Amino acid sequence: MSIKETMEAKLSAAYAPERLAVINESHLHAGHHHEASGHRVTYDGTGETHFRVRIVSAAFSGMSRVDRHRSVNALLADEFEAGLHALAIETAAPGEPTRW
Repeated sequence: MSIKETMEAKLSAAYAPERLAVINESHLHAGHHHEASGHRVTYDGTGETHFRVRIVSAAFSGMSRVDRHRSVNALLADEFEAGLHALAIETAAPGEPTRW
């Protein structure tokens, strides 16, 4: 199972979202550099390293933006260990405005 598929499954199970989009944005980061464990890493734009998550769920009702992000990051901790480098998170509760 790909990192994207794993993320979709975990997010769906944890938050029962009304809307969910997991978007692989790795290709947008081709040529970017990152220092990791004393080594310089250059992303080639392939693979599953950079994602955007857009999710609308009642589970986020009453939560601050920071708490929502902490919740999603904690849920996806294993994916970060498996090579996920960056995650843009856009959350909303039902009825809240979104730009997407």
